[in-house]
Amino acid sequence: MPFQTEDLLPVLALVVWTLIMFIWMYLTRIPAFQKAGIDPNDARHPDAGYNAKIPASVRSVADNYNHLHEQPTIFYALVFFAALTGGGDNVFMYLAWAYVILRVVHSFIQVLSSQVAQRFLVFALGTIVLIIMAVKEVLRLFL
Repeated sequence: MPFQTEDLLPVLALVVWTLIMFIWMYLTRIPAFQKAGIDPNDARHPDAGYNAKIPASVRSVADNYNHLHEQPTIFYALVFFAALTGGGDNVFMYLAWAYVILRVVHSFIQVLSSQVAQRFLVFALGTIVLIIMAVKEVLRLFL
């Protein structure tokens, strides 16, 4: 199946969501820093102790933004790999969209709730989706 632009729409969706989280992070973080009297130079290093001075809800947004740069890198690689090597069939695309939806749900749980067990469940489901996507591509290429 030839490469279609639609094959990369889940990538665009997750990139846009990551940028939304970036905006959300700074809309909450800058006022929290100002309210706590934190000099921006004191935040050069995450372990500098400034996190104890800002609300957990603000830290959660920043943590989520950082998380969107971790495991999703595997997702991006898988989608580009499938798109460039002739994968990306309907099942793969449903899985890709499922992963994006799970990451958005994960973000909302992390930012709006303190339910770590719920967040872990969604993270685990997303990981399972990535594993299925990867196995599907390996099977497609080698069997």
